[in-house]
Amino acid sequence: MVKKRAVGYTISDVANKYQIHPQTLRTYEREGLLTPARTQGNTRVYRGEDLQRLEFILTLTRELGVNLAGVEVVLKMRKKLAEMAEKEIQGRIGGRPPGGCP
Repeated sequence: MVKKRAVGYTISDVANKYQIHPQTLRTYEREGLLTPARTQGNTRVYRGEDLQRLEFILTLTRELGVNLAGVEVVLKMRKKLAEMAEKEIQGRIGGRPPGGCP
């Protein structure tokens, strides 16, 4: 059973929970796909949002066969779409018509 620490999960907890090698998590971090927080002792700490992102990455790689370069592209597109949606919402709140045109 995975023990939740006060600040999050350790790399070994996450690796066990998702049945992946800790080195896989380090690779995801090195590639910029995951960015867990660090303790003062430099230990990785995975929080809820990190686990959600990891689950998305694992879905892409395991179920859809996407390689890490493809995962990076999908994550960037996902971020860009979220930014565009937020901009659209802010535009509507500000009284501008859809599409951002004044």
